[in-house]
Amino acid sequence: MKKKMTIAILATPGVQLLDVSGPLDVFAEANAQTGTDFYQLRVVGIGLGTIRSSSGVRLMPDLVIGQKLTDTIDTLLVAGAPNLAETTLDSRVTDWLREIAPTVRRFGSVCSGAFLLAKAGLLNGRRVATHWAVADCLAQTYPKVTVEPDAIHVRDGRLRTAAGVTAGLDLSLALVEEDLGREVARKVAAQLVMFFKRPGGQLQFSRKGEAAPVGRSALQEAQRWIAANPAEDLSIAKLANRTGLSPRHFARLFQQEVGVAPATWVKEARVAAARRLLESEDAFPKQVAGECGFANADTLRRAFVRLVGITPAEYRKRMIGAGGKGPWNPV
Repeated sequence: MKKKMTIAILATPGVQLLDVSGPLDVFAEANAQTGTDFYQLRVVGIGLGTIRSSSGVRLMPDLVIGQKLTDTIDTLLVAGAPNLAETTLDSRVTDWLREIAPTVRRFGSVCSGAFLLAKAGLLNGRRVATHWAVADCLAQTYPKVTVEPDAIHVRDGRLRTAAGVTAGLDLSLALVEEDLGREVARKVAAQLVMFFKRPGGQLQFSRKGEAAPVGRSALQEAQRWIAANPAEDLSIAKLANRTGLSPRHFARLFQQEVGVAPATWVKEARVAAARRLLESEDAFPKQVAGECGFANADTLRRAFVRLVGITPAEYRKRMIGAGGKGPWNPV
């Protein structure tokens, strides 16, 4: 009989409910599959009283930071919350994390919970995963942290981190596999109707290529033109001519104010346009390539795999469904 393990999840005000309930359900199902109470599940709050989640649902914590622990925590996870990257919390939170992390066997985060660990200095020199929408922010704010933007979850020593929201289930399932073996983990996945190993990374869900235009008005106009006309000639010379700038001056300003080279922005915008078409039932491969400015379907495929992580055909299958009819998946 294996020794029981206490899993503690820190939930801050405004927490994303699924960041807490998802992992808890995975561990609870592992208990059900083994017929034991192997996992002891605890929600940790930062103060007395209920924790209001981002959806409005309230959680009652089992423990409060600073409180004397009755159980030794084996695994500590920090749940994410919308806008947690910009939220200022009591310094007691990071102090507690710095104090408790060295005492546990494993620690980590789900989604933007990585920001709290980073603020506590616990991610320096580590590889981590977080939600694709805040991955750049985490990397820029904490340059000592190596962010894996496409990863669903990452294991680095005692550290375990997951990407956005539902990736917390994937991470928890991986922890069950570590603790109880592959067969139990497979049974948990089957019961919860989830992938045992999710295909692809999280970039397939990213909408980074559809970001709002930035920079001075002339550059924003150029970005809107690119997004609206992906099949047009979008060379630097043509774009510079639209803004009334020389090609060299346009390229330099674009890099400075937008943060990427014009050619990179064009490619990302074209892939974003292709994604929208691929989510349609009537998208033909050559048609998608032509309407989005790619020379042919092979060129589209290469760019798509590089930026999204999967092929256009696989993306369409996942977005439309395996049973859908159409030119990418004829029935």
